[in-house]
Amino acid sequence: MKRASHPLLVALACLATTGLAACGGEEGEHHGAGHDKNPAKMGRHPLPPPAEPTLDVAALRTEALKHFGALPASFETPENPLTPAKIDLGRMLYYDGRLSKTGEVSCNSCHDLAKFGVDGEPTSPGHDGRRGDRNANTVYNAAGHLAQFWDGRAATVEEQAKGPILNPIEMGHPDEQTCVDVVAGIPGYVEAFAAAFPDEEQPLSYDNIANAIGAFERKLSTPGPFDAWINGDDEALSADAAAGLALYLESNCQSCHASYLFGGMSYQKLGTEKPWPGLEDVGRFAVTNDERDRFVFKVPSLRNIAKTGPYLHDGSIADLETMIAKMVEHQTKRAPYNPDEMRQMLAFMDALTGELPMDYIAKPELPAGPAAGEPDAGVVGADGGDEAAEEGVPGTGPTPEERREMEREGQEDDLSPTEQPAKPGTKAPG
Repeated sequence: MKRASHPLLVALACLATTGLAACGGEEGEHHGAGHDKNPAKMGRHPLPPPAEPTLDVAALRTEALKHFGALPASFETPENPLTPAKIDLGRMLYYDGRLSKTGEVSCNSCHDLAKFGVDGEPTSPGHDGRRGDRNANTVYNAAGHLAQFWDGRAATVEEQAKGPILNPIEMGHPDEQTCVDVVAGIPGYVEAFAAAFPDEEQPLSYDNIANAIGAFERKLSTPGPFDAWINGDDEALSADAAAGLALYLESNCQSCHASYLFGGMSYQKLGTEKPWPGLEDVGRFAVTNDERDRFVFKVPSLRNIAKTGPYLHDGSIADLETMIAKMVEHQTKRAPYNPDEMRQMLAFMDALTGELPMDYIAKPELPAGPAAGEPDAGVVGADGGDEAAEEGVPGTGPTPEERREMEREGQEDDLSPTEQPAKPGTKAPG
């Protein structure tokens, strides 16, 4: 009678046979002789690559909400209540070159609303071709900033609007009354001011020119993909953009570029961790005369940053990747970004690009009337603005070719003391 095989012994025998096969053993070979010398082929299966770390989107949004928020539709203030009549008037004034001495340069010349509120140049040419010292920041979302200009010398967009009109380099009117007289000589504007400021004895004033422009600018808001994401739409940010936001927070960029504007709410020294090379503009020091403000500037908003180069107060940085690398080097304590990190950060910056309100910014028909400085000019150059400048309307100042020639000849050197530029930085509203 055969003895029954013990189940444990049978299992051990099977395991031994399997192990020999795995070792590649064959008859007559010593144990292990069947191992391939290629490490990739050792054992049954190669180890899988380590899993990519996954991003916890919900946790990222929770952290982001501590520092940021969605853009509002407008930036209102009780000091200048918004009305349709006031906004419509401000829109016309924004596009009207007759606010400049030659009738050519409008607010839109340097802050082109169709180009995300900039002209794409390091510094901008004024009414006679000369250029200012600082880069023209975007006017979009600027009404939400704590102050205006790179040095913060104007508290509001209304106050800011008064500066360029009288600046000798920019729009060139010699005084407030001259500008008011030009506008008052255009019948359509007299009617528009009466409608926009119905309770005022003198509705057409220099203050109200600025109030109307400011009212128009207070609705220049550009929400974009980030706003949809912060409000709960997980699909609004790409994987790279979400990783870029995480990197942004890890790099502590939010210590300066926070709030729903991603900046614009504080002042900061350029070169906090490493001195910025070749820095000559003293920044806010020119306003306060406080040594602590030397090389201090208003922190720019990163909204639409991918569309608003060149960068820095003097427009000296041409591309966004270089700007990011320099900020990491001079303003943070961390190591430079590797290529993957830079790609992710650039993707996040793209996610801060908003949608332009094309209907709101459409150029209106301007009131007919004389060009600036030409009370008897009839309709020649009557609609002012960029078209007159581009076409070289007779009597309205130098043509673009003449402007370039003036720059080459360095006419600024020939100015009399009374014609010398005002203090630097009269271009940027934001």
